[in-house]
Amino acid sequence: MLGDCGMKEWERLALRKNSVTFLRDLVVDDLLIQCLQQDGILTENMAETIMAKPTSQGKSRQLLFLLPKRGPQAFSSFCAALTATEQQHLCRLLMDFTEKDKSFSEPSLPFPTQECVIPAKRARTHESMEMCLDADSPVTTAVLPCTPEFYQSHRSQAYPMRSCPRGLALVLSNVRFDSANADLDVRRGGEVDDETLRRLFMELDFTVSLHKDLTAEAMRRCLEQFAQRQEHAKYDCTVVCLLSHGVEGSVYGTDGQLLELDWVFEVFDNARCPLLQNKPKMFFIQACRGEEMDNGVDQLDGQERTQSPGCEQRDAGREGERDDKEREEKDRERLRVKLPQRSDMICGFATLKGTAAMRNTKKGSWFIQELNSAIRQKSNDTHLADILVQVKRFSPLSFLNAMIHCMAIYLNNVNMLAH
Repeated sequence: MLGDCGMKEWERLALRKNSVTFLRDLVVDDLLIQCLQQDGILTENMAETIMAKPTSQGKSRQLLFLLPKRGPQAFSSFCAALTATEQQHLCRLLMDFTEKDKSFSEPSLPFPTQECVIPAKRARTHESMEMCLDADSPVTTAVLPCTPEFYQSHRSQAYPMRSCPRGLALVLSNVRFDSANADLDVRRGGEVDDETLRRLFMELDFTVSLHKDLTAEAMRRCLEQFAQRQEHAKYDCTVVCLLSHGVEGSVYGTDGQLLELDWVFEVFDNARCPLLQNKPKMFFIQACRGEEMDNGVDQLDGQERTQSPGCEQRDAGREGERDDKEREEKDRERLRVKLPQRSDMICGFATLKGTAAMRNTKKGSWFIQELNSAIRQKSNDTHLADILVQVKRFSPLSFLNAMIHCMAIYLNNVNMLAH
């Protein structure tokens, strides 16, 4: 049995010494759990226990608690699973630790090479994961953490980001549309986008809900239910991502009906969603806003843009005197501080008004690629509005609409509850 022969002592020590980094950076997703299950390291009950944890850190902590008890192959299988889920930096961390430490008398177990850690028979839980392993797919790096010094010097100017998790994130992704709507073709590469966003916000310690291929009415119900979730009261912010075909002011459901974006913002405003008052509400819209194409012009001193030929697509009251009591009530109402109907909102669009959004069928959309890269590299010390300005530089048609109320959004400020 596994319990009769556990990990080697040096393997336990390698995990223990690097536990802080793993709790911060490790992404425990379905693919990683499946890899460990197929190697017989985790049972079905163990997998369910891990994935039931509400936060990213909770999942990581439970997995690291179980691994040392799961037999002599657990360590090498864990390293293989890290490589299979594009977390090679964590695998290298364990390898570097064992290579530098000369105090162990036990012979080292051979570490798997990248060529042999993904057997051909191993199934994938998500089609998009296979695409993430393509040479032509987006490169994912770990989200950079913020320093305590930066947190202390900026927290008075920023929205609080101390809750654990930081907030709820909702991703609605329509890739395949009803066959009756001939004009709405399959959004090839769209599945890469939704997986990219799911992993990004999970690593930023959001609780992420991903829903795919919904009709316009189902999207409305999903958004209304999400906006009314009572957990918003405990958390510091929220994220909504809509990925579909679209026109100016609306996105398509799979049935070809339109969902108006103005209605979406209304669902989350201060009147209809009081639990999110004074909290940042972030929206990211990957959809066309028209049919106009902007192919750009050659920059005389610019570098050549790397292309993937054949992979680009468009996404397409009564008057009169009042008594003293009414006057007093009116005066109190005048003195009461009121919020605007809509505040604390920021929205990043994939494209400008009237133009088409571009999507690579292997890498995903231009906008989501750059958004993912910029947030991972800059969220530790850069205001989200400035991050979106950087995204606009590399995805020139993207557009920012901000109704930020007073303070800055630093997505990856230090979570003080974890220290």
